[in-house]
Amino acid sequence: MLTIVLTWIGAVLGLTLLVAMAAGTFVVDFDEALRERRSKAAEVIPGPTGPTA
Repeated sequence: MLTIVLTWIGAVLGLTLLVAMAAGTFVVDFDEALRERRSKAAEVIPGPTGPTA
């Protein structure tokens, strides 16, 4: 009986760890995509268009 309970606890902890690792990878990829998008937007800053005087 104890071994069955410990097996289920180990299985649940293993699945939780697997999901947490997958979520972490998604968060890192999403953050990097946002950072790349911001850097591209910062590069395309238009200059003044029109008379300045």
